[in-house]
Amino acid sequence: MGEEWDVKFGDSKAAKNWPELCAYALVATREAFELMRENPRPVPDGMHYQLRGELSTRDFGGEKLEQWQVKVSGSGRIWYLVDDLKHTVWVVYASAAHPKATE
Repeated sequence: MGEEWDVKFGDSKAAKNWPELCAYALVATREAFELMRENPRPVPDGMHYQLRGELSTRDFGGEKLEQWQVKVSGSGRIWYLVDDLKHTVWVVYASAAHPKATE
């Protein structure tokens, strides 16, 4: 496609936590945002990859979407869903705290 993706919040908690994550790791969070907008499915590199197992997909808006993670710091994470039909990335987790689901 070559077009930038829309990046939207898919969950109110992620939207509420976004400013906290920016305050904690501003540069890395901005880089993650740009990456999600330009290429939400990059070659996995240890910092940015699709989650595995039960977390690899999530039901959202009646669709099963791929769920990806970006590590923005030692514990800070962004989880997002790739919605090809809407050409949108849905941020469903954003926090300076490590997600309990992967502990």
